[in-house]
Amino acid sequence: MTLADPQPQALQFECETGNYHTFCPISCVAWLYQKIEDSFFLVIGTKTCGYFLQNAMGVMIFAEPRYAMAELEEGDISAQLNDYEELRRLCEQVKRDRNPSVIVFIGTCTTEIIKMDLEGLAPKLEAEIGIPIVVARANGLDYAFTQGEDTVLAAMAQRCPTKAPTGETEKEERNAIQKLMNFGRKQEEIKQQDSEYVDHPPLVMFGSVPDPIVTQLTLELKKQGIKVSGWLPAKRYTELPVIEEGYYVSGVNPFLSRTATTLMRRRKTKLIGSPFPIGPDGTRAWIEKICSVFNIEPKGLEEREAKIWESVEDYLQLVRGKSVFFMGDNLLEISLARFLIRCGMTCPEIGIPYMDKRYQAAELDFLVKTCNEMGVPVPKIIEKPDNYNQLQRIHALKPDLVITGMAHANPLEARGISTKWSVEFTFAQIHGFSNTRDILELVTRPLRRNGALQNMGWEKLVQEEAKI
Repeated sequence: MTLADPQPQALQFECETGNYHTFCPISCVAWLYQKIEDSFFLVIGTKTCGYFLQNAMGVMIFAEPRYAMAELEEGDISAQLNDYEELRRLCEQVKRDRNPSVIVFIGTCTTEIIKMDLEGLAPKLEAEIGIPIVVARANGLDYAFTQGEDTVLAAMAQRCPTKAPTGETEKEERNAIQKLMNFGRKQEEIKQQDSEYVDHPPLVMFGSVPDPIVTQLTLELKKQGIKVSGWLPAKRYTELPVIEEGYYVSGVNPFLSRTATTLMRRRKTKLIGSPFPIGPDGTRAWIEKICSVFNIEPKGLEEREAKIWESVEDYLQLVRGKSVFFMGDNLLEISLARFLIRCGMTCPEIGIPYMDKRYQAAELDFLVKTCNEMGVPVPKIIEKPDNYNQLQRIHALKPDLVITGMAHANPLEARGISTKWSVEFTFAQIHGFSNTRDILELVTRPLRRNGALQNMGWEKLVQEEAKI
């Protein structure tokens, strides 16, 4: 499509094999145990699950972690042992050694295959040991990489309290967000600040993001007079936000469709469907949508977005006119593609393991709008892509950059195609206005590396060695 083309484009969806070529979703414990500081995660699976966690997460751990493996042996699988007694022994050991506020059972593929009734065992165990036990299914048969977090948050959403504390002091202690925002401040200052908020229904955010992101996004909404009542998950399980019927909720990550459904159906909340706050364009659209729901006229967002774009012009010069191809791994693909298209790139294809068109409806509309405004073709969206077919398309299209899972990065690099691991975007801080540079730093790193190698004559040396 050219700029002169008056016809708006429509999205094209395809579904290929139905297989998930992604990291196992049990890896969600890598960031959740760090986010929820008083938690303990017990992953129930085979030695293969243990090997995966040991290898995939070992590089990320700099202190003693709050998770463990409950390994199923041949005797367990053939139903010769007592699941309940063994789990009780492990939970009592966890309580004795760590004394967490909550234990999260992570069910793996094996627990699904042998029909292990974790949901049935948990309430009895909880009553015996006196610690809440949350059951979340994070098996790779049903879920892609980041959907592990989705199942955990959906389970925790049902544990959120429904009645706020009565006293003012209790309310302040209960709200972890306010404690974080009010640290070191006088009561008079806090009361004066509260008067700055617009009167609107309670708003709860959901999505596990680092504390600096929580603070940044909360402050961005505060500038518009919007008060965030709480975040799911909170820093501590004991500080889960109050969620009652009629509350508004908004997700900050595109892979939380199960959590959104649980909040709407079980807790009777109202979901604010908006693009996700990734990139300055997405952050502005996210804030504007929340403002529109509460009948608030947003202030200063256009200038703020323009200032951010201006500050990353050095990166934009590296990506303008280049093409990016998403193989599909962490369900952030739609938001990242939309942002990179706004940066001046083209994107022929977006592979994504799972697509919930209802939860991502606003983001999909924003993608089409962005493509039309930038005068580039709308990407084709391939759900559950077949990797063999994708590789053929990559060789035909010759994109400047492929964002892919770790399994395909080295083979593609060996064929002269620049790649970036999608898992890096999962662990990086990519939300809000302030982290735009961080996203572009990741995206441009392979492009800058290749430019540096060419300047050194490395490409010519490699070609000569290949001839030998």
